[in-house]
Amino acid sequence: MRVNWSGDPEVAAWGISMGAALELGLSPEGYTERRDRVITHALLVGPELARDPYTSEPVIRWSDVRHRAPNSGAWPVKAEQVRPRWDWTPLEGIGPLRFGMNSEQVAAVLNEVPAARHGRYPFGQPWEGFGTWMLHHDRFDATGVTAHYTSGFGAPPTLGAVTVHGRTGPQIDFEGIRLIGMAVSAVDTALIQYIEEREMGLVVGCSGDLGPDGLNMYVRATRAGDTVVSEARFCQEGWEDHG
Repeated sequence: MRVNWSGDPEVAAWGISMGAALELGLSPEGYTERRDRVITHALLVGPELARDPYTSEPVIRWSDVRHRAPNSGAWPVKAEQVRPRWDWTPLEGIGPLRFGMNSEQVAAVLNEVPAARHGRYPFGQPWEGFGTWMLHHDRFDATGVTAHYTSGFGAPPTLGAVTVHGRTGPQIDFEGIRLIGMAVSAVDTALIQYIEEREMGLVVGCSGDLGPDGLNMYVRATRAGDTVVSEARFCQEGWEDHG
């Protein structure tokens, strides 16, 4: 047995690689809701893929994990009292970061070198240009955030969104609701109550991420062993147009 990229058991001789997925359930009203734990799933492959299934075809096409941070199987979560607190100005920035910064400014203000970078070469669309590597995001492990960039033809990458990591990132409040490192069900309940009391719109992302309409903030769920904790992504105006 060995440990795979997600920190779960993998047995090449059996062609099995274990993993985990967020558990979903139904609310009393019959709506899909996120639970506070993960449940097991498994990748089963033939002998020709068993040595390294996640880098093999066709698995790599629908589950490309090369840009994800590998996990050793440990899931430490920072205590609330040791997390710094950041302010958030919707659509403008979060903490010391301001949307529109270039990647050098982001690294300088965080005083940290990215632990990992992810990008791609353009596919040849005229608006992207040809041959220039395009930066998608930088991951800063000490701070506990990922900086997401947007770029185009002749334009350098600029900061368009920030994901604050649930296990290690700074704490951010929204109207008295703590958003980071909390039980996801509790944050979802508090957000929905706040939105309903004020008759605001609720935005639901493809992964069940919740956010108040118009603020471009989405509460996400990240794994912490057998459970999940909340993290959040904060975006500039129009970020959804960039993916």
